Amino acid sequence: MIEPVALKDFFITFFSAAMVIVCGATYALLFAYSRVRRLPGLMPLAYLSYAGLVVAVLALAFTANLFHSAFWSAIVVLMLVGYLLAPHGIWHLCVGTHRDEAPEAGGPAPVFSTVVDRRV
Repeated sequence: MIEPVALKDFFITFFSAAMVIVCGATYALLFAYSRVRRLPGLMPLAYLSYAGLVVAVLALAFTANLFHSAFWSAIVVLMLVGYLLAPHGIWHLCVGTHRDEAPEAGGPAPVFSTVVDRRV
């Protein structure tokens, strides 16, 4: 059984858990924005956010006593690998899914709207 978090470590646990969320979201957003807008200069910032995520996850795992169990250690490693690879996989999935939707040369660009097209 995992030992509970010591009261003196509660703030560190809370702060590192919040940083996992913030750094993970920042990494995903910077990664996507860099790819969509074709701004490769943002990619190092995305990986810097991932490095912050790694630090936050390790701090959380140490303060929550997760490294005392092989199972929870494996979960921590899988989470870090998943956070690293998920934006890459999602990007390739989106590109592959929308590959055939390019407008024809010389034709009008498609108009995207939230209006429902009603045909009576």
